Amino acid sequence: MRAHMRSLWRYTATGGAATASHYALMAALVEAGDWPAGPASVAGATLGAVVAYGLNRTWTFAGQEVSHRQALPRFLAVAGAGALVNGCLVWAGTAALGWHWLGAQALATLAVLLAGYAANRNWSFS
Repeated sequence: MRAHMRSLWRYTATGGAATASHYALMAALVEAGDWPAGPASVAGATLGAVVAYGLNRTWTFAGQEVSHRQALPRFLAVAGAGALVNGCLVWAGTAALGWHWLGAQALATLAVLLAGYAANRNWSFS
């Protein structure tokens, strides 16, 4: 159980680092590079995915020797599914239940974090 909690904490920290890199690149491209927000967000999300994959592979799930050929497509599938679930939960919370968007996003973030951790631990990197 202790090992699971440590890897969950690492997964959460990795998500924070990936999000920070996403926002930093997006802000730099919009503010200094005069990019439109949409393409800048895509570039930031791409960097965030690279950071998340690298840290999850080398730190969060270190010791689970899985080839990039297996882990990367699985990781990307989990990330894509997570983005879709996140959007659906935020929509359901706001449009269907009338919640404030921030509350809906907080619940969606928690749900996607836990489901993503389980999927990546048991499938992507195993």
